Amino acid sequence: MSKAFASTGDMEDKKISFTQLGEGLYAFTAEGDPNTGVIVGDDGVMVIDTQATPKMANQVISYIRQVTDKPVKYVLMTHYHAVRVLGASAYAPQQIFASEATRSLIVERGQEDWDSEYGRFPRLFQDAESIPGLTWPSMTFQKKFTVYMGKRRVEIMHLGRGHTAGDTVAWVPDAGVMFSGDLVEYHSACYCGDAHFKDWPKTLDALGEFNPKAIIPGRGDALRNPKEVVDGLQLTRDFLTTLYGSVSESAAKGLSLKEAFDRCNDAMRPRFGNFAIFDHCQPFNVARAYDEAMGLDHPRIWTAERDRQMWAALNG
Repeated sequence: MSKAFASTGDMEDKKISFTQLGEGLYAFTAEGDPNTGVIVGDDGVMVIDTQATPKMANQVISYIRQVTDKPVKYVLMTHYHAVRVLGASAYAPQQIFASEATRSLIVERGQEDWDSEYGRFPRLFQDAESIPGLTWPSMTFQKKFTVYMGKRRVEIMHLGRGHTAGDTVAWVPDAGVMFSGDLVEYHSACYCGDAHFKDWPKTLDALGEFNPKAIIPGRGDALRNPKEVVDGLQLTRDFLTTLYGSVSESAAKGLSLKEAFDRCNDAMRPRFGNFAIFDHCQPFNVARAYDEAMGLDHPRIWTAERDRQMWAALNG
């Protein structure tokens, strides 16, 4: 019996948690589903990653309204993936921030990514018809800028490539809390279909130099103390290096993509096979790792058609 494509068989609702990590700092998490971060400043709220549809964003808003009645002034897109950004309209923000590299990726592949992700994970696109279109940033930056939310300072930074070419983090220095997006995952598989494997560990190093007291990862539970932060960073690094190490070794030996996939599964499943969305991510991850090992720096665009063809070839 063949595996259901990606996460099309995952239709069970997840338990939502809204965890406070510092004064006015919250993590909306749901058992391995995409996380959303919330920063409450003196004069408004910043939302980091929006969920995939306005309906799902409204779930986040209901939790925000339990802790503050301040307006959502800002949305930060940590990267361009549809499940992270297409719910932005629900917040009616004054500004939407993203790195310049993220905007470029939306121009290049935003619609293809939307179609691809909707096909892979339909449960995350509740009331998809309500999405008004691609989410475009109203303000972009190259490396770093600062937002003052009254007295609260939030540093928005592109520390380097990793999960995508445009990954952005939000650092709240008064609390020592980092919102990492999908650069960090916790007991959830890293999605690497658009990754830069050789750069990602260096970007994790740059993130770790802030010595965060807490991290809101892209997926998985919030990392609430320095011990959990260290564990989350190391697990993410180990996942990436195990994956790319196996696939690059296969590529160097002249093995096929299918052979590299099978060998990588054998290497990773004992330690990481129980992570959320592992089976969903693994074919996309190995395909991208194989491309990078063969010298393709810029990830190929995933389309709904390419997704299905690749899945059948590797899981057949």
